[in-house]
Amino acid sequence: MEGNEEARAALQALIEDRREDYAGLSRLLGRNAAYVQQFVKRGSPKRLSEADRATLAAYFGVPESLLGGKPEAAPAELYAVPRLDVGASAGPGSLDPAERAREQLAFPPRLLRDLGARDLSALSLIRVTGDSMRPTLSDGDDILVDRSDAATGLRDGIYVLRIEEALLVKRIALGPAGRIAIRSDNPDHPSWEDQDKATLAIVGRVLWAGRRL
Repeated sequence: MEGNEEARAALQALIEDRREDYAGLSRLLGRNAAYVQQFVKRGSPKRLSEADRATLAAYFGVPESLLGGKPEAAPAELYAVPRLDVGASAGPGSLDPAERAREQLAFPPRLLRDLGARDLSALSLIRVTGDSMRPTLSDGDDILVDRSDAATGLRDGIYVLRIEEALLVKRIALGPAGRIAIRSDNPDHPSWEDQDKATLAIVGRVLWAGRRL
C-alpha cells in the first residue's frame, strides 16, 4: 500500500473509531463539506496539505506521519558525562568520577567525537573557579576534560593539571627540548614560561566550555 493510500486508510479508521463525520472535519479545516470524504474515498486531493494534516493530527492526537507526513526522527542516542564536585584553578581535588560525581550531563556521542574526545568513558565535567583564565574561561564555567588526552599527546592548548594536589586550568605552549610554558590568559595572574614537561601531572585536555549568560 502506497503512502497516500495508507494516510487515507488511517484517517478513515480514525473517523470510524471516533465516530466523526466527514462534513464536520471538513468544516474544521475550513473546507467545503465534501472535502474530507473526497480525500478518503476518491483520493482527491492526492495528499493533505501540511496545514490540513497538522490540524487533523492535532485534533485526533496522532503523529502527522500517520496521515502522510514525514516520519519523526528517532531521538539521538546520548552519552552521560559525569559532572564532578571539584573546581579547577583553586582548591584541592582530583578527577575521580567514582568518588566525586554529583550529576551527569548528556551529550550526543557524535558531538563529543567532533570536539576531539578520544575515549568517552574518560570524559568529565568540572567547574572553573577563579578568573586566572579570563576572558577565555570565567569563574563558574563548566569545562569538558578528556583524561585520555593528557601527557602522552601533549600539545598546545588548554589543560587541567595538578600541582601539589591543587587542580589548575592553564594554557600550555610547547617549547624545545621538553620544556613548556604554563600560562594564565588573564595577565593579572602568574605564568611560568620555562617548565620541565616531565615534572608535570597533566590531568586532561579541555575540549569544551559552557557558561551561564
